[in-house]
Amino acid sequence: MRAPLRSVFLAPGQRLTAASNVACQQEVVNLSKMRGIISYIRVSTQKQGHSGLGLEAQRAANAQFASREGFAIAAEFTEVETGKGADALDRRPQLAAALADARRRKCPIVVAKLDRLSRDVAFISGLMARKVPFIVAELGADVDPFMLHIYAALAEKERRNISIRTKQALAAAKARGVRLGNPMRWRTSVRPTVMRKRCGRS
Repeated sequence: MRAPLRSVFLAPGQRLTAASNVACQQEVVNLSKMRGIISYIRVSTQKQGHSGLGLEAQRAANAQFASREGFAIAAEFTEVETGKGADALDRRPQLAAALADARRRKCPIVVAKLDRLSRDVAFISGLMARKVPFIVAELGADVDPFMLHIYAALAEKERRNISIRTKQALAAAKARGVRLGNPMRWRTSVRPTVMRKRCGRS
């Protein structure tokens, strides 16, 4: 791992010594050697986007990865959009822009977790076919594309399992007599009925 960069500060009236001059020159060399990388962060819902919590966590993870691995974040693209569906890329203009920028800069794209790209194997394969390297911060820089396909397949299977468990839980709740749906809709539908009864109308 590349040694951390040092900053050289001069007090008022202090002259730049030979040692500090060498340090400054080395600083410039180290900065010029840093590789560029594109940061892509995504949340699925507007609520997550407004809270900023999911976005900030991903931003911090990408920044820590870049610092640790000697990358410099050249640009960041932020998206609030679901990753589901065959047309996911068409509905994610920021990801498309990140791909274009990465091709122009000839650098990879980093995401905090693989599911920030997608949990769909076909979608991940399609992205890789665009010849832009993707790095998943939590997996590390050395994970090859084959392993990313494996991780994507596991993520897709987990998504299906979550869907099955959710449907089973809802069916069980409905069988127990639990009223499903948005409680706000219940209130708006019940209020007119209550008012009619109070007024003696059916």
